[in-house]
Amino acid sequence: MAAKHRGFIASRLAGGVCALAAVPFFVGAKGMPGVVEVLAFLWLLAPIGIAFFLSRTGDLERAHLLSALTVAGLVGAMGWSSGGLGSFVLPWLLVVPLEAALTGSRRIVIGAAAVAALVAVLLFAASLAGMAPPDEMARLDLQALRFLSFLAAIAYAAALAAGAIHVAVTGERLSRLHEARYDLLANNMSDLVTQHGPGGEVVFASPVARILLGDAPETLQGEGLFERVHVGDRPSYLSALDEAGRLGVGAAEFRLRQNGQATCFVWVEMRARLMEALPADASGRDLLRSRAAGRQVVAVIRDISERKGNELALAAARETAESADLAKTRFLAAMSHELRTPLNAIIGFSEVLASGDDSLVPVERRGEYARLIHESGQHLLGVVNSILDLSRIEAGRVELELENFDPRPLAESCLSMMALKAGEKNIALAVDLAGAPELVRLDRRAVKQITLNLLANAIKFTHQGRVALAMGVSGRELVLSVADTGIGIAEPDMRRLGQPFFQARGTVRQEGTGLGLSVVKALAALHGGRVEIDSRLGEGTRVEVRLPLEARVSDARGASVTRLPARSNPSPSTPRLRA
Repeated sequence: MAAKHRGFIASRLAGGVCALAAVPFFVGAKGMPGVVEVLAFLWLLAPIGIAFFLSRTGDLERAHLLSALTVAGLVGAMGWSSGGLGSFVLPWLLVVPLEAALTGSRRIVIGAAAVAALVAVLLFAASLAGMAPPDEMARLDLQALRFLSFLAAIAYAAALAAGAIHVAVTGERLSRLHEARYDLLANNMSDLVTQHGPGGEVVFASPVARILLGDAPETLQGEGLFERVHVGDRPSYLSALDEAGRLGVGAAEFRLRQNGQATCFVWVEMRARLMEALPADASGRDLLRSRAAGRQVVAVIRDISERKGNELALAAARETAESADLAKTRFLAAMSHELRTPLNAIIGFSEVLASGDDSLVPVERRGEYARLIHESGQHLLGVVNSILDLSRIEAGRVELELENFDPRPLAESCLSMMALKAGEKNIALAVDLAGAPELVRLDRRAVKQITLNLLANAIKFTHQGRVALAMGVSGRELVLSVADTGIGIAEPDMRRLGQPFFQARGTVRQEGTGLGLSVVKALAALHGGRVEIDSRLGEGTRVEVRLPLEARVSDARGASVTRLPARSNPSPSTPRLRA
């Protein structure tokens, strides 16, 4: 716009200066000018005043209208004084709309053309009515005036051409400057800029698409960007565009698929806003949006993968902290009962025995009290040992001592150790070692502890029926199985089975820390094995521990407990149990 102002002012000043420079020569050659000559000089000097008006107001459209009115008025006055439609100045009316065309405004061109047409109509009417003054026509020297008009036309045309060239050169320079700035922004910014049509389709995408998505910006046009949005995130993407069209702004976070990588997505944040006008076209006009064209939206898309990664890491850390806090709470809750109960018995019975009061401690009851103290102490020792074993395993302080041994005598020994506890609850013990291998390379102490823990769990949660221990071989694995006819495990508890201090909900709350299966799982993992469980509530549980026949030391923290496939017709010799 500033270039147009400068071009307009320069062309008018050039014409005015030429007119002033011609005055002395005309006076010297012709003497004092008449009315027509004065009007001609005024016409040539009028642009100077219009240029001054533009410099003061900055209103280019009004300046062009004033110029059109001035030129048309002076041409009309001179034409009326010099022959009407036959006047030598009448062709200058063509300059009026041509000059207005420099504004680039259709409205100004139409207005200037209307003014020129009106002057021509008035001159035509004056000629028909015989209103042109004959005395003025008689004084005219047409040859001199035609020559002067020709010189003035050349000067005026040269001024207009110079102004047009100045505007064109300045516009080209500004265009190159804008392109350079656009290239600077487009090639160095990290955000993708897109322009969306009324239906959400992409009509423009910046070159950052090559960096962000690894593809040309043209591939995002139309539905290209929408097709790259993750299926689960498309509703939020479309909602953001709709909100920008209705409310002026919209935002969303979603995943975009990178080119050539069907499963590789990058997290992005899109901020969209309503566009009030489109960029200018090549002619410099503003392409204003019409209501019929619909609302268009511009969006800025930023890569937030790093932030999302930090959020996920923070969420994982929070979950770990909450799990640790929950584990501490469960530990305190379990230990407050498991430690306090035997300690109360030990302290209470020992105080009674230490009192020496025969009335409180009959001789025949002292042996029973001593046995209760011993049993409470053994129970307390078992709790402490389980805690220490699990903590040592998880801390990586347990090293397996692998040795070759026959597992069958070990199984028989564990069954004998649990026979008394099973007899107290009238539970039958069964053993099947027909398929057991004669030699394995494992940690004997760990295998014994696994077997004892499984048997103790089965007996604890079985009130009547039987507990069966079996050993066999499957492929290159030793399969140690303990099955019972106990209370079973509810479906919701299966997912948490094997967590420290967790005890599945049964019909009756059982004593214990809930560490037995956790220790089994950890010891199995140290051998590179695994634990599998099959159970139904009220029917029993079967626990299988699979250990490699020749173990290699593994990490206990990588252990897992999985559920065995349910059997529709379980064998009576292998009852379902719960551990």
